[in-house]
Amino acid sequence: MRVDDSDLIGESLRRPEAFAELFDRYAGLLYRYTSRRLGGENAEDVVGETFLVAFARRRTYDRSYRDARPWLFGILTKLISRHHRQEAARYRALERSGPGVPYEESPDERVAAGVAAEGVRAELASALAGLNPGDRDVLLLIAWGDFSYEETAQALAIPVGTVRSRLNRARRKVRASLGDVNPLDEV
Repeated sequence: MRVDDSDLIGESLRRPEAFAELFDRYAGLLYRYTSRRLGGENAEDVVGETFLVAFARRRTYDRSYRDARPWLFGILTKLISRHHRQEAARYRALERSGPGVPYEESPDERVAAGVAAEGVRAELASALAGLNPGDRDVLLLIAWGDFSYEETAQALAIPVGTVRSRLNRARRKVRASLGDVNPLDEV
């Protein structure tokens, strides 16, 4: 039987090595998300730093939340914001670059994403670079992190209404940057 994240965090207060289970559960997920945002060269360091911060702050974790994923992504998002200049530069570089895959992904993901987005890659990268950081964080947590509105709100410590308005604004701006078309509709 799988132990809830909140119980693992509580156990780690008595046995610090128990915190390693959270790393085993979520490091890959955080790495994939971060590599999309910052590139693989920075992802490992930022994910490692996320778990160091989480470990140091584990006493302050609200154990009424059984799932630590939003908490971890909240820490991660704050660390990514420190790298936002690098992220914007990465999107500008992707905009200028030719075809290719911006992060390590599975063959299935490569085929689906490649077919749908390769034609608008530069425009999409430009649109993402043009978003303000708060809007970009919400959009990418939902799109790439597969978070719900509630999880995104928890991760960013903002109200759900703010998540909805930022997501709406980000989608509008990205859609406008892509000429008001959805590339998935054209596949």
